[in-house]
Amino acid sequence: MPNTPTPLAPHPQLSHYRGAVAVLAGGILLQALNAYVTSSLLPDLVAEIGGEPFYAWVASLYFVASVSAAMLSSRALLKLGARTAFVVGFGVFAIGCVVAALAPGMEIFLVSRVLQGLGGGLLAGLSFATIRSALPQPLWSQGTAIVSAMFAIGTLVGPALGGAFAQAGIWRLAFVVLAALGLALTALVPRALPNTARSNDVGQIPFASMAALTLAVLAMSLAGVLGGAGTWVALGVGALLIGAFVVAERFGSTSVLPRFTYRRGNSLKWLYLTIALGSAAVVTEAFTPLFGQRLIGLEPLVAGFLGATVSAGWSAAAIPSSRVQSAAARRRLSMFGPLLTAIALGATAVLQLVSPSGLSVLGWAFTLFLAGVGIGMSNPHLSVAVMSSTEDERLAAQAAAGVPIASQMGQMLFVALGGVFVTAGMPHVPQAAANLSWGIAVISALGALTAWVAFRRAARKQ
Repeated sequence: MPNTPTPLAPHPQLSHYRGAVAVLAGGILLQALNAYVTSSLLPDLVAEIGGEPFYAWVASLYFVASVSAAMLSSRALLKLGARTAFVVGFGVFAIGCVVAALAPGMEIFLVSRVLQGLGGGLLAGLSFATIRSALPQPLWSQGTAIVSAMFAIGTLVGPALGGAFAQAGIWRLAFVVLAALGLALTALVPRALPNTARSNDVGQIPFASMAALTLAVLAMSLAGVLGGAGTWVALGVGALLIGAFVVAERFGSTSVLPRFTYRRGNSLKWLYLTIALGSAAVVTEAFTPLFGQRLIGLEPLVAGFLGATVSAGWSAAAIPSSRVQSAAARRRLSMFGPLLTAIALGATAVLQLVSPSGLSVLGWAFTLFLAGVGIGMSNPHLSVAVMSSTEDERLAAQAAAGVPIASQMGQMLFVALGGVFVTAGMPHVPQAAANLSWGIAVISALGALTAWVAFRRAARKQ
């Protein structure tokens, strides 16, 4: 009797998991939208309710609360299960948005920012930590690409959305819309996500690690607004606190990240570092609109779109890259992505030093788009490598929850450094712009090196 080949199991389709992807991606999108919508609304908001001396605290408190909640997300997932944990995250976020919409003064608005940060940070950590249980393994890369691309989508849509509400004089309605989106996603949770097992054995809360990293976040967020010597002092304090975080993680009785992160020869620490370094290119979006207006004479709206080209490239590349199945190709993309970003930003620096013209706009747009492509082609595979660093589901969720922490820490650090690069070139605006591009290019190139180290060490373990 002839042997009949066993039919291959059909490859799972992402479309079969639309609800889960919507919830996971929605958690990240709400956090990203909230940050950029609020920054666009802030001038009008302060004009109405006052509190200009607390202007910088609006962002600082949000990021401190966000990182603090993200550090607890893996424990919340284990204690509450995926469904309840997401409902709590969306609920706290929505309550924070409602409080913001009703805030009579800056004091209450700052309370709302803490609530929004707690909800958004919890959702960010949960979104990465739940991918393993919500999607089959062949779809982890595609799911991660969509989830991580929401940071870029938020960057693209947030400023325009916030600007539209501000221009119409209805900034409070923006927070009502964000709250409604949060509640709509909450309604999807029971049907979209698996009812993961709960456990009371979540371990002790790592208070020492959390305190060190939370204070480091605060120091870095202040570094971006202090200027002069204050920036360097804040950065130095932040660096010392990150060192204290690593010591507390390595030698304490409990930790935020998996304990094996700090073992000699383990690749996870290098993956986190690569993700943090990869976030540097996004920082250029904060400065590009200013340079576009000063150097090329662009209208504010056009300059804003020019600033968003990094996010556009990120979004465009993430999904196609995530479909790559070969392990070797994924490793190459993880290393080549940061290198492409570095080359593209180096080219941007050259263009910023030549005589401005209409072609300069096209050149900037192309090179900045390529810088975003570099992020998009590498990010999904780096995140999947983090998730796959252990077979233990509990430790894998803990590792995955560290992805948004690494990304946010990187962004805050490099925003402050970006300000230093720009200030060093002033008052010569072309030199200031080139300083920023060259500086971020070097940081991105370091990301290619750390990715190579990470995958080399992972290969040695196999």
